[in-house]
Amino acid sequence: MSQTPSEGRSLWFEQALTPGDWARDVRVTVADGVIASVETGVAQAPNDEAHGVALPGMPNVHSHAFQRAMAGLTEARGPGGDAGDNFWTWRQLMYRFLDRGGPEEIEAITALAFCDMLEGGFTRCAEFHYLHNDPAGRAYADPAELTARIVLAAETTGIALTLLPVFYAHSQFGGAEPNHGQRRFITDVDGFADLVARGRRLTAGLPDAVVGVAPHSLRAVTPEELAAMPGLAGDGPIHIHVAEQTKEVDDCLAWSGARPVEWLLADAPVDQRWCLIHSTHVTETEWRGVAKAGAVVGLCPLTEANLGDGIFPARDFVENGGRFGIGTDSNIQIGVADELRMLEYSQRLALRARGVMADSARSTGRALFDRALSGGQQATGAKAGLSVGMPADIVELNTSGIGFAGRSGDAVLDSWIFGGERAIRSVWRRGRKVVADGRHIARDAIEARYRKALSVVLG
Repeated sequence: MSQTPSEGRSLWFEQALTPGDWARDVRVTVADGVIASVETGVAQAPNDEAHGVALPGMPNVHSHAFQRAMAGLTEARGPGGDAGDNFWTWRQLMYRFLDRGGPEEIEAITALAFCDMLEGGFTRCAEFHYLHNDPAGRAYADPAELTARIVLAAETTGIALTLLPVFYAHSQFGGAEPNHGQRRFITDVDGFADLVARGRRLTAGLPDAVVGVAPHSLRAVTPEELAAMPGLAGDGPIHIHVAEQTKEVDDCLAWSGARPVEWLLADAPVDQRWCLIHSTHVTETEWRGVAKAGAVVGLCPLTEANLGDGIFPARDFVENGGRFGIGTDSNIQIGVADELRMLEYSQRLALRARGVMADSARSTGRALFDRALSGGQQATGAKAGLSVGMPADIVELNTSGIGFAGRSGDAVLDSWIFGGERAIRSVWRRGRKVVADGRHIARDAIEARYRKALSVVLG
């Protein structure tokens, strides 16, 4: 998809969620991909494009795009018999999935995931990119071959990219040798530094691109290797999987005498640049420490439910100043409303209450959306919102459906998130419409490449 600057255009919306609050009769003027002006309470002019309800595009704080092709293929009971499946049996299936698939297939699968994200209301993706080597575990002639394919998929779809090359060197706490299933992920510190530098060069021409780093987990890095990561990140974000599973917590305790988040807070420079992905199994002392450090927790409620991870204590965390963003992780289902709904419902099930994430000023849907937007901006290193100077990343809801009858303001968000309406009609990324009538403008070509890629990957 061309990334040349967009021409000036004027979009008029019946309602828009601006940084201050909801506004009616809103004209957003776009020039060179950036919001040049926002006028409220104005009549539609002859040269305005008229639309329904405008929302700022949401950042996706955590994605493994290649796993999009696995959706629906891991739902049979594994070798555990009566013990059933768990995260660790799922991981073995994921490793086997990587036995095939080269650069062309990875790019095609990633493009479909990014296409789905835009259709689902995400306008930026933080891609936690840990697939570096070929199916045999050898480095490509260009070590950043697969990084380049992620960038090409972002160009094809138009999504904004926060590229997070992943450092992965070990199979278990304490620097254990990697296993065969991890062969496509493995690098060393020098090779990783080169990957990060190449990623910065590859994204130099991609509008609004951000590059950070992602030490995969405390299982996959030693303390010495982790200490090198903030310097390699520069001004970019630092993401890490942590405390997703109880086994991980137990293994960390056996290795260090501390729980994973406890160890990070004591032994790593956790601050506002950090995004702790999942953090499912945390004590009150730990989540209070994360909030105090100003880090973001990256929640992926659909994946966490699919993998049986558990439930993060989101209500207590946010009521004590904690910040979160939402991600799609394994990309089994992709949509802003879907992740926010699952987040709220998981809290309701855990606490046996309703309206858990609401507050005295905002409805449940509005509070969820606002917090995820704010935390997502911080975690992806990028600004967003319907205000002057921001990239024109806008999602339009079509509220003509019966599920929106009589709704305005926060009730629109509540009806979209909890009412089941598939309402996204248009999406603009830097002022260029990439989704029209609910469908990405390049979906036919993207799907054709994806089908071809699956014939290789699934054989």
